[in-house]
Amino acid sequence: MKLLRLTLLLLILLLLLILLLLILLSNQTYKSKILKSPMKVGLFFFYSGMKNVSLGSYVPDGAADYCQELYRTHRFDFFLSRPRRTRLGDFTVKPGMVPRITVNVNLNPYSFLITYLHEVAHCVVHEKYKGRGRKRVAPHGAEWKHEFRELLVPVMHESIFPADILMHLLRYAQNPAASTGGDQKLFNALRRYDEQELNTGKVSLFQLDEGTNFVFQNRTFTRGTLRRTRVLCTDKASQRLYTIPAHALVEAC
Repeated sequence: MKLLRLTLLLLILLLLLILLLLILLSNQTYKSKILKSPMKVGLFFFYSGMKNVSLGSYVPDGAADYCQELYRTHRFDFFLSRPRRTRLGDFTVKPGMVPRITVNVNLNPYSFLITYLHEVAHCVVHEKYKGRGRKRVAPHGAEWKHEFRELLVPVMHESIFPADILMHLLRYAQNPAASTGGDQKLFNALRRYDEQELNTGKVSLFQLDEGTNFVFQNRTFTRGTLRRTRVLCTDKASQRLYTIPAHALVEAC
């Protein structure tokens, strides 16, 4: 009887082990299919990496080779992101992991290029100052401003940007801010090429006057004062204060 019980127990354990292996193999196959597939647009943040992305579809003519060269020169993973209301792109790095850059997939080519270079500048600063004993730098401090300005130089001409953007970009590049939303003239020039966003009837928070009521993420706020790249706003329902990115698209009441 004991031998029979032991045999049954071993069979059950063996079946569980086989089931676990099948689950792991199935999951690995699924991941492999995703990584090898072309860019997928969905509701969640997950898109393919740079090796499957043709930057020529997202940046102005003449800038794709430059952007690809930056990817080859600097070590980072690149992803296209679903549209985000609070940011156009970001740079993240975790210990032991390859740095990651994301850019919103819905940006017009000129905004996409500027945002991409903005994030690559973060990567360059990280490469230069990472490690113990190295100088600690501010996210958008003098070091980042210098690298961003250097990355912009090769593309700041009329073969890449239209004149109405270029004139403001040249001025902005002299002392770049953390967000193009903080520069009203450049922001407005870039937004003229956002046909999809213009058709929604929404406006950027930056464009509203102080005291104007607006709807953002299904909540009503009152616009307050601008604080660099964010605007201090009051939630009408709770009277709590929030800072919302100046470039966020809102619906004026």
